[in-house]
Amino acid sequence: MNIRRLTPAAALVGAAAMGLTTLTACSSNTGDGRTDGKLDVVASFYPMQFLAQRIGGSHVNVSTLTKPGVEPHDLEISPRQTAQLSEAGLVVYLKGLQPSVDQAIGQAKPQHLADAASYTSLEDHGTEVEGEEGHGHGESGEHGHEGHGHEAHEGDAAADPHVWLDPVRYAQVAEGVGKALQKADPDHAAAYKKNTAALVKQLGALNDDFTTGLKGRSTDTFITTHAAFGYLSERYGLRQEAISGLDPESEPSPARMRGLHTIAKKDKVNTVFFETLVSDKTAKTLAGDLHLKTDVLDPIEGIGKTSKGRDYFEVMRSNLTALRKALGAG
Repeated sequence: MNIRRLTPAAALVGAAAMGLTTLTACSSNTGDGRTDGKLDVVASFYPMQFLAQRIGGSHVNVSTLTKPGVEPHDLEISPRQTAQLSEAGLVVYLKGLQPSVDQAIGQAKPQHLADAASYTSLEDHGTEVEGEEGHGHGESGEHGHEGHGHEAHEGDAAADPHVWLDPVRYAQVAEGVGKALQKADPDHAAAYKKNTAALVKQLGALNDDFTTGLKGRSTDTFITTHAAFGYLSERYGLRQEAISGLDPESEPSPARMRGLHTIAKKDKVNTVFFETLVSDKTAKTLAGDLHLKTDVLDPIEGIGKTSKGRDYFEVMRSNLTALRKALGAG
């Protein structure tokens, strides 16, 4: 991911130390990562928060660093949040998605960490969008197009972190988070194990729904704002064509826009998808130029205005409905 607007390390360390002093003085935390007998879990952004809440249940207090409506890539960590990380019983995050979170964790050194990226393999998706006129920068999976599906080395800036959009990989992450909760709070290990199994079963059902729901489609190709859907595309044999790359706020080149015009006509694309937490201007401009429809395909990086009050499963099923319509499935 591109690193943007990170607080200088030296300033953050000093400010965090002041925040630690202030927070410790007024906190009801007992110093063992618990408040009122429940494990304090800090999640970096919504998909990690969802896992912690569903698996932790009534035995955890879950807070999130990324507030609703905030684009998680842009998050800057405050001194108070760094202090919160140091006092947490467990921190659940996805290394590589939010550089400021990675930096703050390195400074806070929480006792227990659950890194979603360590529970499944990360791959390189959507990193060749600039200046491309044709195919080769989308994602397809089942069709075996060359140049895709290779695993990225740990720490590789090109590694796609959006694993939660593939229900199978998200289930792998859920199992890892469940084990981390058992280790951090062994007194409630049985409950965490049971809740993990139930969640994994639900994710399996969601995978079945996508597999069945996307059969009989008239095209494999969809155009979306940024390359968040590489794992989903790989899982179900689709071709993602992103206006920008992995960074949702990067500007597409004129060559990329020309290439999308060609792709849309060749692959009979009828819809350009935009997102809930980033500007829809470029997507709507492209759709207008090509006389195509627009719709929302939510990367579920956070809960925004259009998804507020819904959870991961509801938004994913809305995504399935939108994809079925755009791809002519069913």
